[in-house]
Amino acid sequence: MFVKRFDIEEELATADVMFKAYGNTLAEAFENAGYAMFEIMTDAKKIAPKISFAFEKNAEDLKSLLYDFLEELLYLHETKDVFLSEFHVELDEKNYSLKAVVKGEKIKDTHERRCVVKAVTYFDMDIKKIGKRYVVQVVLDL
Repeated sequence: MFVKRFDIEEELATADVMFKAYGNTLAEAFENAGYAMFEIMTDAKKIAPKISFAFEKNAEDLKSLLYDFLEELLYLHETKDVFLSEFHVELDEKNYSLKAVVKGEKIKDTHERRCVVKAVTYFDMDIKKIGKRYVVQVVLDL
């Protein structure tokens, strides 16, 4: 069964975009948030999982953990010159920590370039469970 991964909600201003990412688990919602961020930057379906990066994050709460996760993805994008398309997250909700393995490829001239994401923000960031599904809401500074 196809399950919606994310919605790009709106442009709040010419320099911001909001999205909501969904998951059957909170870890899956984090993974889909990563995918949504890169879909805003490029056509993530066309990014091959050729290069792998692993990292761990610890935070003081779940919103900070989501922020730190997305910021690490943005850091990898900027410092390693990559677009990412696969996200695997192991989440420890009680201890506000995660382990992630993400995959993508070096940016090429042939890759579509949509928006430049400058930063993840805490503005209107939200994490909630609606029924059996998790929803994370994020605003990106473009």
